[in-house]
Amino acid sequence: MVAWNRAAALVLTDYGRLPPRERNILRLVFGDSRIRAAQEGWEDMARFLVAAFRADAARAGAVSEVGQMVAELRAISPEFAALWRDNDVRSHGDGTKRLRHPVLGAIELEYSSFAVDGRPDLGMIVYNPVEPSDADRIRSLLPS
Repeated sequence: MVAWNRAAALVLTDYGRLPPRERNILRLVFGDSRIRAAQEGWEDMARFLVAAFRADAARAGAVSEVGQMVAELRAISPEFAALWRDNDVRSHGDGTKRLRHPVLGAIELEYSSFAVDGRPDLGMIVYNPVEPSDADRIRSLLPS
């Protein structure tokens, strides 16, 4: 299970190599051109991500606490600033995510989101390969 988790982490990015402050999907999506290029349908995904962030902040009662991050993201990304002004709110739910991985090529993942009981400030999103061939290709990222 640990090996599979390591391979799955490498699909999106190697979070272990990032400084703790940079391990944030909003910073990656709006501030890293490699992550942006890997997202199929970046505009729709970014719109959803900002709307879900707004919903998560409200659910956790952290609207005032996210002000610094919002200011940072608005400064680095005009796209984030525009999406934030839209005031859209959405929950994560479930769906399909398509990526263009630099080694694996196109892969498709299903995702489901879950609330963490007793912790309104936490949520969990689980990704699973849609096709067995995608799972095999993801496993190929692991060292032999």
